[in-house]
Order: sequence, then C-alpha cells, then structure tokens
Amino acid sequence: MGLLAETTTDTTDTTDTQQSETTVPDAAPTATIPGASAHTDSAAAFVPDQSRAERTASFDVADFPVPSGREEDWRFTPVKKLGALLAEGAAGGLDLTTRLPEGVTTSTITAADAQGLGILPPQDRAAVVAGAAADGALLLDIPAEAELDEPVRVSLVGTGGEPVHGHLVVRAGRFSKATVVVEHTGSGRYAQLVSAVTGDGSDLTVVSVQRWADDAQHLAQHDALVGRDARYKHLSVTLGGEIVRVNSNVRYAGPGGDATLLGVYFADSGQHLEHRSYIDHNAPHCKSRVTYKGALQGETARTVWVGDVLIRAEAEGTDTYELNRNLILTDGARADSVPNLEIETGEIEGAGHASATGRFDDLQLFYLQSRGISEDEAKRLVVRGFFADIIREIPLADLRDEVTAAIEEELATTAYAAPTQQTPSLTNKEN
Repeated sequence: MGLLAETTTDTTDTTDTQQSETTVPDAAPTATIPGASAHTDSAAAFVPDQSRAERTASFDVADFPVPSGREEDWRFTPVKKLGALLAEGAAGGLDLTTRLPEGVTTSTITAADAQGLGILPPQDRAAVVAGAAADGALLLDIPAEAELDEPVRVSLVGTGGEPVHGHLVVRAGRFSKATVVVEHTGSGRYAQLVSAVTGDGSDLTVVSVQRWADDAQHLAQHDALVGRDARYKHLSVTLGGEIVRVNSNVRYAGPGGDATLLGVYFADSGQHLEHRSYIDHNAPHCKSRVTYKGALQGETARTVWVGDVLIRAEAEGTDTYELNRNLILTDGARADSVPNLEIETGEIEGAGHASATGRFDDLQLFYLQSRGISEDEAKRLVVRGFFADIIREIPLADLRDEVTAAIEEELATTAYAAPTQQTPSLTNKEN
C-alpha cells in the first residue's frame, strides 16, 4: 500500500512565568456566527472560520485545495517546501515492521472499508491525500476484552526517494486494554493518517515517536473516536526531522469518554516542529486533558502549538483543560503558542487553558548553584525537570529511557542563552 514498501508482520512478539491562565468553571453560552467558506479561490478563502466546527472535514480530496500558507490552519507551516508531499498519487514507500502480541492481527483494507469503521474524516490536505492512498489502509485489530501485557510496535523507516502517503487504522475492541507504539525514523517525505476507533469501555494508549533524520518531512493527522466510558491517551514525542507537523484530534462516540493528549518536542536550528490538537466535546459528561511541552535551541529553531477545544451545546458536564509550556534555551529560537477555547453551554464542570513561553527561572538556577552545582549542569537539571512529568507518562520503561537519552544528547550540545533579568520571566500568549 502507499504506506509500505515492504511488510513484515510477526503474529507473536519474537524479539525482543509570568504564566497566563484562563479558567471557566461555569461559562455562559456563546453563539456561532456563520462565516465565509475557507476553501474557495476568492479573497474570502483567507477569512478565518468563526468556529472550529466550521472547518472542512471530508474524505474527498477535491474539498482541500493545495494550501498557499495564507489559510488559518497553515499560516505557521512552511508550505512552499511541501508541494510534492501535498500532491496526489505519491509513489514511494516506507519499510514497515510490526511486533504483535498474541491475538492482535493486521490486514489491508480499502479506504471505503476504513470509513465504514467510523473513523474521523481528514481535516487538511495532507491527511486527505494520505487517506486516499491507492493501496488502502493497514488495519491493526485489537480484539474485544483483550488486555495486552506487551505493547504493539509499528516501526516505519524512511529510505529517501519519492513522497509517501499512508493510512493506519487502529481498532480497539470493547473493554480491551492496549498500548500501540508507532516509531518513525530514517529519511523521507511522509503524509500520514492514523485513525483510532475505541470500543465502549476500552483503554487505548498510542505513542508516536518522531526521530527522523535531519532532512525528513512528516505531515500527520492522528485521530480518535472515543467510545462510551472509554479511555484514550495519545503521546507525541518529536525530536527529529526538518519539518514535522502532527495534528491530534478527538471526538466522542458516547458519554463518559476520557481523552488525554500529551506532547514532548525539542527543536534544533533548522527544525520546524508543529503540533496541533483539537478536542471536539460533542457528548455529555466527557473529560479531556491536553499538555504539550517543548524546548528550543538555535537561531532558526521554530515550534508551533495550536490547541483547540470546542464544547458543543449538547456536551453538558464537560471537564477540559489544555496547557502548553515552551523553554527557550538559546537566543534566536521562536515558539508560537495559541490556545483556543469555544464554549456553547454553561452546564459544564470546568474548562480552561494556559500558555507560557520563556527562559530559565533565575531562582531555580540560583538555588542549584548555591549548592555547588555548575551553571551548565543546573540548566540541564532544570530542562530534565521541565519534561519529567510528561516523560513518566510513557507507559514503557525502555521507551522512557530512549527518550530521556535523546534529550540528554540534545542538551549536551546546547550553548545556553543568558538568564533573563526578571524572575520569573515568561512571554504569554492567550486567547
């Protein structure tokens, strides 16, 4: 399929501040104002939608023109470098290997079959061309009531060459419990759609690791339709690649769903790492938590985080919160952070968001240095502590160790920026 150059599937596991914060405990309803279409060739194409719900979501490639970079959802992304990846009919492939615990199966299904499973529709050009890959999608099937002691591992290795489009569907049966790890390495240009459908009462964790080579480009949409009383966790770890953009989206199939989106990213000079999240609270009594943290070093290091939460009128009893933190390690790096919260009902448990970007806290450094720790080592300790709460959410000890070691490698080459004069000193971005 478009995802694959080669498929090897094992049916058993054979190898082994100043901080800005907004909290709305009981918000008043807000009206939705109709807006112009964001997908025409007229000047109105660049008028932002009035609500996140108005953006196009479709399986039809024709509904998503190639972006120019002026569109709201592409304005941070260097689209001029991505023309080949956004075109239809990619002919390249990735090397794929899987390690499957007993009972888990894989198969190839058509795009129509994938849609029949209830997957969420693509929401941008990259996702729709990935979903339309001519050879269909790879279905990873976790049976109902299965509780996996070992993770499902999917390894995708780029070998350069032509752009690649691929679609992975993860179906978690009712009352199942599983962890799926998708690892991306090598060199290539990859447009990806990952679609998770979780059955009622299930517990699914998806860990996506981006450790690409320095020249890789990766545009991804990772979706989940969360079943009634189900738990879903998505964790994105992005450490490599020239341009990496991962959109994580959640919608609920019934009440009682619980979704957690987590992210860790570390950008060097020349890297553009972009993460977007969208929680669509469309069912009552559901919960969501979003936490992304990033560090940047190098004059041209760039990160973007955009977090959208929509609480629809029917989603009474919603409990949601989103948080983004960015730590600037050297002069010249840039982090954009945009939290967005829309509320259409006042009958909620709570909703809020916070965003902060800044350098080291002088008091933390002074405390450590006063105990005989050198300045550089003190700064490394601060960075480790900055990421620690998310890294410990990684469910696998070996993967936690790999991520920690990769961050240590980044820190070993960091020429730190001078501390700021105010304590704490953070730049706020809040909607």
